[in-house]
Amino acid sequence: MELDASQECAGGVTAAEGFTAGGVYCGIRKTKKDIAIVRSSKPAVVAGVFTLNKVVAAPLLVDKIQLKKSNVCSAVVINSGNANACTGEHGLNDAWTMVQTAADALHLPREQVMVSSTGVIGQYLPMENIVNGINDLSTKLCKEGNKDAAEAIMTTDVFSKECAMRFSLDSSVITVGGMAKGSGMIAPNMATMLAFVTTDAAITPAALQSALRTANGHSFNRITVDGDMSTNDMLLVLANGLAQNDEIQEHTPAFDQFVNALEYVLIKLAKMIARDGEGATKFVEILVNGARTEDEAAQAARSVANSNLVKTALHGADANWGRILCAVGYSGIDFDPANVSIGFNDLPVLKPNYEIVLDEEKAKAVLSRENIIVQIDLHQGSAEARFWTCDLTKEYIHINASYRS
Repeated sequence: MELDASQECAGGVTAAEGFTAGGVYCGIRKTKKDIAIVRSSKPAVVAGVFTLNKVVAAPLLVDKIQLKKSNVCSAVVINSGNANACTGEHGLNDAWTMVQTAADALHLPREQVMVSSTGVIGQYLPMENIVNGINDLSTKLCKEGNKDAAEAIMTTDVFSKECAMRFSLDSSVITVGGMAKGSGMIAPNMATMLAFVTTDAAITPAALQSALRTANGHSFNRITVDGDMSTNDMLLVLANGLAQNDEIQEHTPAFDQFVNALEYVLIKLAKMIARDGEGATKFVEILVNGARTEDEAAQAARSVANSNLVKTALHGADANWGRILCAVGYSGIDFDPANVSIGFNDLPVLKPNYEIVLDEEKAKAVLSRENIIVQIDLHQGSAEARFWTCDLTKEYIHINASYRS
């Protein structure tokens, strides 16, 4: 199934049937909206992936317990401005209080509420403000609340991130929509990165988790801003079945269609995060082809995308291809450097046998654009992979030198 922008629709996380949302200011942050809720009118099958960082924030510990109890979720409550990470038993109790408060306010079983936080590490949540915020917000959830919710989960993000699309599945129309936040501390391995996706598809729990793992591997796990893996990375998908399609099972054509649609939304959101990298002025795609396997291509692309030397060179429009080849060299894959070719936006700069064809003037013009593709051909197979990142600027240092102030 080929998907394109013509199938995109408005609504973000509330585009699918039966979902409402909202976001308000409750006093965690100085002025901006800082608490959001996403609600399904019908209990939804839920799947999730979480950070692999050994330091795990309290909300993720709670959600993993919730997922073990039940694969059903009716609401997610999210706060920004405070990560509730490295807060011990106190923070764990606060996360459970958020769950219980939302459950009471929305008249839901406690097992059907999940929680998420993002912001500064090592500080306790202002629970009185949060409890009041949840109670206030619970009365304001609506179909048009997607934009407020997307704004309320932002931290250093410059813009909110939403995407939704529809596709036909047999006689049903399925909608997949979502929102994400992330700008710095981005190097997912499952950036600070949170994403919440909703769909009205009917799908088995096993199929939803499998679809999420596949789509996440080709989207959020292929972006990086600064190489820092967060304590709070989380991606949840809720499927409430209101499209009334035949329940999607694994290893079927319907499952493949759903994976493609989910992947489309996740890639769009992931690219927005990379584009919004803290202080970034350029969006960069790293394309590695000619690899023996997709995993090796991804490994090489990740190494280049994480290289501060590559990203600073791109910021300065410096066609320093040696930094790129060097990054592939320490990626850990086996290849012959003499076979590699490198280009920028179809402009060749290096051909096999170290033949330098760099035109400095043309390369500088290409690298001065806002969108750059770094093309690396290993010439040893037919597999390829893409990674998305941004340039590294002085503004990144400025933002992170005063993050808590």
